[in-house]
Amino acid sequence: MRTPFTSHDEILVGSEHGRICAMAAAGQRDLQERAAAHHELFAAKPFDPTLFSAIAHATAFGAPWCTVEQLQVANGASLWVFAADWLIDHQATSRDEVASIVADCLAVADGAAPAAASPLGRFLGEIRDTLTAAPSFRTGRQRWREEVERMLAAMAQEWGWKSALAGGPAGPTGPTFDEYLDNADNTGLSFVNVSHWLFTGDRACLEQLGELTRAGREAQRVLRLVNDLATHERDLRWGDLNALMLTDHADVSQRITRLVERCQDLLRPLEPTCPQQVVYLARQIGFTSGFYQVTDFWGGT
Repeated sequence: MRTPFTSHDEILVGSEHGRICAMAAAGQRDLQERAAAHHELFAAKPFDPTLFSAIAHATAFGAPWCTVEQLQVANGASLWVFAADWLIDHQATSRDEVASIVADCLAVADGAAPAAASPLGRFLGEIRDTLTAAPSFRTGRQRWREEVERMLAAMAQEWGWKSALAGGPAGPTGPTFDEYLDNADNTGLSFVNVSHWLFTGDRACLEQLGELTRAGREAQRVLRLVNDLATHERDLRWGDLNALMLTDHADVSQRITRLVERCQDLLRPLEPTCPQQVVYLARQIGFTSGFYQVTDFWGGT
């Protein structure tokens, strides 16, 4: 039996979804223009149009109350994370090279002009300069810088684990499941969230940015594990680490459930003062869970 529905309600729902998709379309065009401007970072095959579209849709569905302009920092920061991940995780061939990438980007986060030989630093500098126009960045700049450092340190840590494991059975065995999960800053989600909140947040959001970031790190761990369940075979082909290399499927699924509950517990007290940010994180978890049932962000190699 067909479920009854109200045609007027369906029109309103369709209209809202259409508006969100239109914001995503505008975001995708902007991301493709940014990628073209930084072609040194996005020449590899995995940076295909679908990746730009997926980033823009994730951002638009996460914050559907925003304008296209308000989403530009979240979109740009997300694309930058993918570039940093590819450069460190797949292109760097030595610990010194990783350290140089990290140092160049941290200098930019501290306010320096990007090094001429650092396209990743140049892209980060553009994000920093856009954020500088937001009044909240004057007081939130150090927190943003800390997020940049945490993300890059986590990416460097994963590079070290992969390098050690590639040395064969005689070498170190790599991280435990808990150590791997605690390194989830390498996904860059917290960096993106803090960048977005500093650019768009109201006074209550900025006053409780620490609490929101704490809850966001739980959402980030959920993202890490949901991603891993969906991309295990690809990670095996690419030589990437994955939670299923460290524990079994049932353990990962149980941990996701506990992390979602933990995130909800942290968000509940924030609902009266930061309702949009609470919904943003909830929608982020929901979008990720649905998205990875069908496809992945990265294109093929």
